[in-house]
Amino acid sequence: MTESAEDQFEDYSAMSLWLHDLSIDPATRVAGGLMIFVGSLLGLLLGIALISANVGEILSGQLDGSDGVADVNGTAITALQDSGTGGEPAEGVTVSLIDSDGLVVGVDETDSGGRFSVKDVPRRTATLLVEHPGNRTVEITLVPGDHAQISVTLTPGNGVDKIDMSGESHLAESVLIGSMIAAMTLLAGLAGMVGGLEAYRGDRFRKTWWLAFFGLWSRGMLFIGPMLILIGMGMVSLSRDQFTDYTRD
Repeated sequence: MTESAEDQFEDYSAMSLWLHDLSIDPATRVAGGLMIFVGSLLGLLLGIALISANVGEILSGQLDGSDGVADVNGTAITALQDSGTGGEPAEGVTVSLIDSDGLVVGVDETDSGGRFSVKDVPRRTATLLVEHPGNRTVEITLVPGDHAQISVTLTPGNGVDKIDMSGESHLAESVLIGSMIAAMTLLAGLAGMVGGLEAYRGDRFRKTWWLAFFGLWSRGMLFIGPMLILIGMGMVSLSRDQFTDYTRD
């Protein structure tokens, strides 16, 4: 019996013998579980930071807080004509922001790229007035800060074009999505940490592997957390014979 075992190991390369020694050493499984735990812990911390940012910075007064200020940024371009002209940045366009009392709270003029920026204006419903000689005036009703960029098209002629953008904000949806991502990151980190503890106990291999797999999605410190988890999963897989519920096919 001893001779057949020795004959079996005689066919092993140095690398195979080293991997075999690692697979039967409990320290391999424990070290793998520790790496999974630490990598998932980084993801847990990221999830906490994301939740704090979403709730603390966005929801506290940003959605409906009239006490805050914001910038109104955008571009003005000329309308396309039948001849194929137009669609170019409009320079020298006067852009004014008028509050509900009719007071001008901010003014700017577009540059050579058609860009404008009215800075530090109250986050209350106001009218953005875009005026340029030879073109129709554009009046846009909005709440400053609800839109990252506003595109204004100037049409030749006289008169006023009124646009209501006060109800088009998608910040609430953005906050919801951000909060869901943060919650998923937090849960993934918790799952990975439980997987690390399962690896330490050495009871259930498949449960450990799947929990560690979910922990990968916690993305702790971008690639560092997932890298630690992947290394830990490799070490756990190498020592899978140590788990009490593992049976070879």
